[in-house]
Amino acid sequence: MYSMIENISHNDKLLAMIVRSQFQKDGIEFFTPDDFSQQLAYMKRREGYVIPPHVHNLVPRNIHLTQEVLFIRKGKIRIDFYSEQQKYLESRILKSGDVILLAHGGHGFEMLEESEIIEVKQGPYAGDQDKTRFDGANSRDEIKIKE
Repeated sequence: MYSMIENISHNDKLLAMIVRSQFQKDGIEFFTPDDFSQQLAYMKRREGYVIPPHVHNLVPRNIHLTQEVLFIRKGKIRIDFYSEQQKYLESRILKSGDVILLAHGGHGFEMLEESEIIEVKQGPYAGDQDKTRFDGANSRDEIKIKE
């Protein structure tokens, strides 16, 4: 069975982090390291808990790599992970309610059911300058789904 929080790494580099829909914890937990350009956290607060009103300050940041977070609202998808050299590594199944942070390496998706996904990443989207497309694992014999 799946772990509630799963880190997928290759050559000591974090490719992705999956937070399964069943994860729960009181308080707040940040999953990502401080040096990531996308921060991913979970909050569970009791009724009446107050987060004081605030604004975010203008803080210059240097972003060299797009990291994205996907919220699987509905459906079932297979995500395939690739090294930075575009070599297929392994796959996972994501279901409704799961969240994934894609940090490094490559990735591709197949919708196993009609799916709805919300994507959050740095912008603005730069079109073809933003990504390099490549041929991935395409044979059912090549796909290794890790559970």
